[in-house]
Amino acid sequence: MRAYDVILKKRNGEKLSREEIEFMVGGYVKGEIPDYQMAAFLMAVYFRHLDEEETYYFTETMMRSGEVLDLSEIPGPKVDKHSTGGVGDKTTLVVAPLVASAGVPVAKMSGRALGHTGGTIDKLESIPGFRTELSLEEFIDNVKKYGIAIVGQTGNLVPADKKIYALRDATATVDEISLIASSIMSKKLAGGSDAFVLDVKFGTGAFMKGFEDARKLALLMLKIAQQHGKKAAAVLSNMDQPLGSAVGNSLEVIEAIETLKGNGPEDLKDLSITLGALMLELAGVADFDDGKKILQTKLETGEALEKFRILVKAQGGDERVVDDPWKVLPVAEQVVEFSAEREGYVSKIDAEKVGIASMVLGAGRKKKEDRIDHRVGIIVEKKIGDSVKKGETIAKLFVSDRSDVENALKLLKEAYVISDSPSKPPRVVEEVIK
Repeated sequence: MRAYDVILKKRNGEKLSREEIEFMVGGYVKGEIPDYQMAAFLMAVYFRHLDEEETYYFTETMMRSGEVLDLSEIPGPKVDKHSTGGVGDKTTLVVAPLVASAGVPVAKMSGRALGHTGGTIDKLESIPGFRTELSLEEFIDNVKKYGIAIVGQTGNLVPADKKIYALRDATATVDEISLIASSIMSKKLAGGSDAFVLDVKFGTGAFMKGFEDARKLALLMLKIAQQHGKKAAAVLSNMDQPLGSAVGNSLEVIEAIETLKGNGPEDLKDLSITLGALMLELAGVADFDDGKKILQTKLETGEALEKFRILVKAQGGDERVVDDPWKVLPVAEQVVEFSAEREGYVSKIDAEKVGIASMVLGAGRKKKEDRIDHRVGIIVEKKIGDSVKKGETIAKLFVSDRSDVENALKLLKEAYVISDSPSKPPRVVEEVIK
C-alpha cells in the first residue's frame, strides 16, 4: 500500500477502507509517512469529507494510537463532559463539583488554551499550588476517595491526534466536521469514561459559527459514541457573546466560585445545570428534570462549593481561594476601562474578538509554547440587550506591563455594536439532543 494511492483515492471522492485509514494514521505516527503527504491527505479529506463509517475508523485508529485508560477501579458509572470551546467558558469548574456533589464520580481530563478560547487546566493553575499533573494511580485514587479529580491529558493519550492536529492547525484543515469529531471523540474514548455529555458551541465566539454545522457535529459525535457502545447526549449552546462576564484565567475561577455560591451570572448557571443534569441522567441517578432540581439544591445548600474546596485541597491548591478568591488568586492591579462612545443598546458582540482581546492582554496563547499570564483578562459589564450611556463602562481590562492594551481596546471597539433600539439577548441553551 502507498500513501500516494490513498491520497488519490480520497481526492477523487472515493470511500476508504479501515486498512487504508490505519495505514495513513499509523504510518504518520511512526514517521514513515512524511508531513507533506499527510497534509495532502488532510486537504483531500477537507474537500471530500469522511462518511460516518470512515469517521468511525479514523476515530478508532487515533484512539488506539496510545494508552486507553481503564477507570473500572472507580465504582459507579463515569460520565465525562466536553466543550468544543468558547469565550468565557468556565463550565467545567462549576459542573464537575456540582455533579460530584450529587454522588456521580467525575474523572476529568481537560486541555489548555490555544487561540481565543480558554483552557480548564490553565484556569485551575491560577490557584496557588494546584497540581494538574497527577500520575494515573493518583488520579484514580482521588476520584475513589473524593469523587472528583481534574487533570491535564497524559502524554501518551492519543498521540496520533496531537501530531495530526498540529498539522491541521498549520495547513488550514481544522474546521472540517469529520476531522473535528474524530479528534474530540478519540480523546474522550481513550479517557475511559462510560458516557459523555458534549457541549457543542456555535456563534461568533465558537469554532463552529453556524447552528446547523454545530448540530451536524453534535449528531456525528453522538453516533461515534453509540458505535463504541457508550451513552452520550449533547447540548447546542450559543456563543454569540461571552459566557458569563469574566474572560481570563483567575477572573474565570472567581466567577466559577461565585456561581457555586449561588451568585453567578444566569447564563453560566443555566448551562452548567443543563450539562450537569444530563450527566446525572446518563449515570442513571435521575431523569433530566429531576436532575436539574437536585443540582439547584446542591448549589443552595453549599454542597457543590464544598466539593470544589475538596478538589482544590486534594490537588495541592490553596483552599482559602473558596472563601476569598480576590485575595488568593493572582489578579492584575492595573485596570483600564473600555467605555461607550454613544448612547443606545448593545445589539451585537463579536465574542471571538473579545476572546482575542483577552489573548493579546496575555491570557491566552498564539502558539502552543507561549506562556500565559493568569493575572490578566476582561470583565464584560454590558451584554446584548443592555442599555448604555455615552462614556459608561462596557468592559474592564485587567492588564500587566506585557499586555498589548492598545490592540485589545481596538478589538473591543470592533466587537461591540450599539444600536438605537434594544435587542433580545440570545438564550444560551439552544437545543438538548439525547
